[in-house]
Amino acid sequence: MIHKYTIAELSQGLSNGDFSSVEVTQYYLDRMQQFNPQLNCYITQCNEHALAQAKAADDLRAKGQAQGITGIPIAQKDLFCTKDIKTSCGSKMLDNFISPYNATVVERCNDAGMVMLGKLNMDEFAMGSSNENSHYGPVKNPWDMTRVPGGSSGGSAAAVAARLAPCATGTDTGGSIRQPAALTGLTGLKPTYGRVSRFGMVAFASSLDQGGPLTQTAEDAALVLTIIAGHDPKDSTSMKQEVPDYSTTLNDSIHGKTIGIPKEYFTNALDPEVGDTIHTAIKAFEKLGANIKSISLPNTHLAVPVYYVIAPAEASSNLSRFDGVRYGYRCENPKDLLDLYKRTRAEGFGEEVKRRILIGTYALSAGYYDAYYLKAQQVRHLIRDDFIKAFNEVDVILGPTAPTTAFKLGEKMNDPVSMYLSDLYTINVNLAGLPSLALPSGFVNDLPVGLQLIGKDFDEATLLNLGHQYQQVTDWHRQIPTAFDKGEAA
Repeated sequence: MIHKYTIAELSQGLSNGDFSSVEVTQYYLDRMQQFNPQLNCYITQCNEHALAQAKAADDLRAKGQAQGITGIPIAQKDLFCTKDIKTSCGSKMLDNFISPYNATVVERCNDAGMVMLGKLNMDEFAMGSSNENSHYGPVKNPWDMTRVPGGSSGGSAAAVAARLAPCATGTDTGGSIRQPAALTGLTGLKPTYGRVSRFGMVAFASSLDQGGPLTQTAEDAALVLTIIAGHDPKDSTSMKQEVPDYSTTLNDSIHGKTIGIPKEYFTNALDPEVGDTIHTAIKAFEKLGANIKSISLPNTHLAVPVYYVIAPAEASSNLSRFDGVRYGYRCENPKDLLDLYKRTRAEGFGEEVKRRILIGTYALSAGYYDAYYLKAQQVRHLIRDDFIKAFNEVDVILGPTAPTTAFKLGEKMNDPVSMYLSDLYTINVNLAGLPSLALPSGFVNDLPVGLQLIGKDFDEATLLNLGHQYQQVTDWHRQIPTAFDKGEAA
């Protein structure tokens, strides 16, 4: 029953010689073979590559040269470039793209001796909240196959929730690690902007994107973040900040920590039953010795409109490189250069990507830049100022991750505004560049609910400490969807 093990437990088992990395890797490859057709969470399965890495990890361990995380399987969201392996970003535009280099995140996982199982499905170019915008079809939620797993890192979330990988990478531009983590019962960490290198991570919105892990536990998230975080000279937005060993402070007492509860997060927009599970979690933190304080983040209501000006504007600029000339999809028999551009982009991009490119191009156009993009950036500063003021009074902020549980596949596809509002509680964190940790906190009608903790700049250690302590007194993170809680894969 290897799939029940956390990263920490797998690491201990490898150290004890209970099993080898090759055995663990083959176990997960077998589960992928059995269950991925139902979930559609993997775009590319890297069987031979994974087994070669696993054997190399076992050799390192035999020589006494292994790190704690050496030999642990991981799956990568399919917008992290992987050398000689397809990187599609869930798009027809990059269906034929084989990256010539590794993203820094991938390189650091490789350097630590981790084993890449495959590349994970996602909303096209990370644009979406449901993982229904992928060229490769929607991903299913392991808890209810008629529902979405969240997005854009829905493939990452589904794979870990169904235990087709012990951990996965995701990216978070407006909640795309935390929201799918909440909808599938996982721990998802969005680090501080600049904490994890974006080199080789295909850009959606450059001032918002941040990579991070989806795992079973806060302890596992600490192990992965310690590996992937740190300054990267290849990324101009990467911060020169010391990276601690996040595992060393997990067991610190949280007695006396002050947790702020924003009144703006508990309104009619929040499903009452979801709100009840969050309030139950607040009481658990109180019992652990934390102080609870009501706070206000008055500009919260502006986060969604601000985000949907800034993010599409940056996307329209970043995606201009996909023109059929240099790499990726190219239309057949173009009449001239203009026809090549127009038809390649019309045929290669999906509807949601086109929608955001159009919105962003409009917001940046002459005559509208000051009215939309510049104004949105000014309001963005007000949103960040709200957090700075709040953190003068509290250590962390706690609230819901998503306003509801996972919604039905197809339910919001024809209502983009409703879809955008599913990121209501996550977007402002990206606008402010802060770290945030999503934790499973219960169930409503047999569907997972998640809370999120929001921290100060580069204070992921405090978030992981609080998350770990909460998970010592709850077992939501141990729950596995019944259909996937089986022993040896067939």
